[in-house]
Amino acid sequence: MSSKKTSKTKYQKQWETSLDEYIMAMDWSMSGDLAIASARGEVKIRRANNDMVETLLDASQTNEHPVSCVSFSPQGDLLAVGTIDGRLRVWQIKPDIDLMKMFEFPKPKQWIENVQWHPSQPILAFSFGNYVQVWDAEEQQILTTIPFPDSSVLDLQWHPTGEYLAMAGKGGIHIWTTSDWDDDPFIAEMDGACSRVAWSRDGNYLAGDCFDNSVWIWCWENLETWHLSGFGGKIRNLSWSTPPADTAPLLAISCFNGVILWKKAEDDNDGWFSLPLQAHEGIVEALQFSPCNFSFVSADDQGMLFFWNEHGKAEQRFIIEDDGFSAIAWHPDGTKLVAGSRNGKVIIWQQVIQKRGKGFA
Repeated sequence: MSSKKTSKTKYQKQWETSLDEYIMAMDWSMSGDLAIASARGEVKIRRANNDMVETLLDASQTNEHPVSCVSFSPQGDLLAVGTIDGRLRVWQIKPDIDLMKMFEFPKPKQWIENVQWHPSQPILAFSFGNYVQVWDAEEQQILTTIPFPDSSVLDLQWHPTGEYLAMAGKGGIHIWTTSDWDDDPFIAEMDGACSRVAWSRDGNYLAGDCFDNSVWIWCWENLETWHLSGFGGKIRNLSWSTPPADTAPLLAISCFNGVILWKKAEDDNDGWFSLPLQAHEGIVEALQFSPCNFSFVSADDQGMLFFWNEHGKAEQRFIIEDDGFSAIAWHPDGTKLVAGSRNGKVIIWQQVIQKRGKGFA
């Protein structure tokens, strides 16, 4: 007789630290470095395979202005940090830490709210007020400055190929072709403002929320559109799964304490089907699919975090007492997840593959 073995993926706490304030943003590099930013103006770096934490930016350097966004370049050698005092700093991280560039926009309401690196090149897009600039780190020059009429830029994301740049704001989404910045953008119109935009990982779909508590989806190939409605309040998160070949990805959306999974029907005319998931008691502040499969994580402001499988079943639950989660980020290879809290706690969970016997043959 021989026993058959199956494997099950679990996550266990690997590392923990604390910053002085609310965790605003976190990002992993491809090599495993981790950047952590707080509302007190701190930025810390945890090096790959090293539990030591280095201070990149302290509160005295930012006058305790919150750090709104952090982002590693695709090669992991540069780190962009945007703060609410209107400064964007770009550090060279490897081989040594060195401040490469600082942009300053000190006017009121000109804080740096979004920073996004091109998916394969050292080109950075960042927003301040109702403008986006695109900067080439290699050539040390601004490639273009793009206005968003009558609105602040509320979100920003590159197409996975880098061929397009999507900007969200009042009236919908403006999509620019990066090979010709002088060409007019394609405008995906909405009746209200769009605050979040998300390209699917295969680049075939674009999702954006609207202030009327609905979500629009566009098929980028033929511009077929679908309107998802019936949400009970503000849309807080949009996240796409990594799809298998020739299959539409899943879209996860959070609203209040609920997570809704959406799956496209085979026939475009039948739209998208929803699967509501109710497990949270608090407001879901963070929601992300794994970069490798259909599993995903959600975390709320009451300190509850769930690991979900592809069928919408909660496989694991973690709780932090007297605290709430504010941000999460997957390692690019999907083996680690970091979560930050409102009180400055930072926790890393590591993937563990459990083998178990299953009968005899």
